[in-house]
This record gives sequence, C-alpha cells and structure tokens, in this order.
Amino acid sequence: MKDPRVVKLAEILTNHSINIKKGDLIEVNTAIGAQPLALEIMKNILKKGAYPKMNVGLPGAHYTYFKYANDEQLNHFPELAKIEAEKFDGSIGIGAPVNTKELSNIDPAKIATRRKVTKEISDIHLKKDNWVIFQYPTQAMAQDADMSLEEFEDFVFDACLDDWDAMGKKQTKLKKMFDDGNEVRIVGKDTDLTFSIKSRECMKCFGTRNMPDGEVFLAPVEDTTEGYISYSYPTIMGGREIDGIKLWFEKGKVVKATATKNEEFLLKMLETDKGAKYIGEFGIGMNYKITKFVKQILFDEKIGGTIHLALGMAYKEGGGKNESALHWDMIKDLRDGGKIILDGKVVQENGKFTFKLE
Repeated sequence: MKDPRVVKLAEILTNHSINIKKGDLIEVNTAIGAQPLALEIMKNILKKGAYPKMNVGLPGAHYTYFKYANDEQLNHFPELAKIEAEKFDGSIGIGAPVNTKELSNIDPAKIATRRKVTKEISDIHLKKDNWVIFQYPTQAMAQDADMSLEEFEDFVFDACLDDWDAMGKKQTKLKKMFDDGNEVRIVGKDTDLTFSIKSRECMKCFGTRNMPDGEVFLAPVEDTTEGYISYSYPTIMGGREIDGIKLWFEKGKVVKATATKNEEFLLKMLETDKGAKYIGEFGIGMNYKITKFVKQILFDEKIGGTIHLALGMAYKEGGGKNESALHWDMIKDLRDGGKIILDGKVVQENGKFTFKLE
C-alpha cells in the first residue's frame, strides 16, 4: 500500500516546486532508497506529457570515486553532463543516504577540486531556475537525528506537507522590510556581526527550490561584513562533521577561523578559491514546524528562529556578486537571547518576529 504522504509530496514537487509542461525533458536524480517517491514523480511527469530522465545513484559510488580518482580524473570536465544540463527543462534531486559519513576520510582537497571543475554545470542548473531538491528519510538520517526511522519520517513529512503558497504570502512583509533596508546586525551568544544589504533584494522561498522550505535570504554587500560569529550547531561538508565554528570578519573577509572539531578541514575549505572567505548568503529560517536540529542542512537552515550565513557563492537573484565553487551554510540559533536588528530596529528577538507576518 502506498504511503499517502509520499503521493502528496510527489504532487507538491511536480505541481508546485517546478514548472512542468507537455514536451518538457525533466531530469530526476535519485537514489535506490527513494524508490517510492521517485516512481510517483515519474508517473506525474508522464501524466503531464513530459519526458522523465531517471538517474539512479548507487550507495558508495561517491566514496569509490573520490578514493580512487587521480588528479587527471578529478580535473576531467564531464562534457556529457554539461550537454544534458543544457537540454533539460527542469530537474528534481532526491537524496537518500545510507551512510552520511562515507566521505569522512577522503582528502578535502579532492572534493574542493571536483567542485571547481563541475561549477559550470551547477551554474547552468541554477540559471534555469526550475529545480528542486529533497532528502528522502533513511535509517542513516534518522540515526543522525537521534530518532527512529518512523519518528524521522513523521518529522520529514510534517515539515514538507504544507500550504506553500500561504507560506509565500507570510514572507511578503519581511521581504519588503529587507528590500528597503540598509544594514543588518546579528547579536547573540559570542556573536556581534554587521553587514550592508543596501540595494540588495530579499528572496522569498516557499517550496520552489528546496523541500522542505521556509526561509527568506539575500546576499550581503561583499566587502561590508564586520565582527564575529559563533555558530550553534555542527555543519556537515563532504561527509565530515565540523563543530564549534567561530569566524571573524574584516572588510567582508574571514580573517580568522577556528573549530573545536575538524578545524583543519574548515581551513582547507576556506582556501577553495578567492570567494570562499566571503559571505554569499544571509538567510532567516521561517519553518516553525522544524524545531529540532537533525544534521541535514536542507532541514536545519529552515528552523524557525535561526539564521544561516553561507560562505562562498552568492545566488545571483537579488544582486549577489560573490563567486566561488563553495556554498557552505552555517547556522546560528537566535531562540535564546539572539536578535536580528535592521537599521537599528529589532525585527526579531529570541526567535520571534516583533511584528505580525502577512
């Protein structure tokens, strides 16, 4: 018997998250563990008269590649993947990890190299602006979240099965405030950070790129970040868990970085390229159905009452200019004494907005 929640989620992904028209070529990148959802998505694409291209990944494939690929192979540009990216009218990405730590012992330099090589293809997908990503609940993810699989499934579907159009309407007033704003200050435990947002546009996120969703974001003016921030939760990058991250900024650039766990990896990622030490994104989590940190950035950055700052690439919507092969979100919880201050006015305190959302 089909899980009705899977059916409903497939409907959201194919009817709301991306635009699918008759004759479109839609790429679906998935994993074996997400078979129930992948097949529902395939069915919906076909019913719309479009053409699904299913790419199914094997558990352990990323590990095998990064362990055995030599420098020549890591630097080889995948021409076929570029051609496909140019041809597709839309794409849906579904992760379903069986081991969230499989890349923990891989040289981070290999991962950084490959990111730079494939950045051109990632940019093609981003420019088409018709894509969405989701993480299907698996046993590995449930373990990371300290939940049973059943509990984690309930958590995931509750966060995703929402009225996303209503969420978009709630974000409208917040967007206007930040569109008209000039300077943001973030205050919290071991944190006092300011940056300019002058002439930058705030973007609403309500289920059209991420699932689950529920955030607004913008790109700070690149050379304006000043101060320091201590992040609340560990972050996962390339299969490694980096914890206790603290960053210090001057003229927009990270001038000092420390971590209590995997600090060497953090420092290597900051050397990915010139743009890796600058903030490409400032986001405000607005999904108050997500209350628990589960070590999955797709969920964690949406936690209502948190903010996240991404080192590296800025999404070009809204005027962001920072270029980098890196885009690394890190989360600050403001629910216990934190504040977001816009042009000297407190707009959020202790994770709650000081005005009514519309």
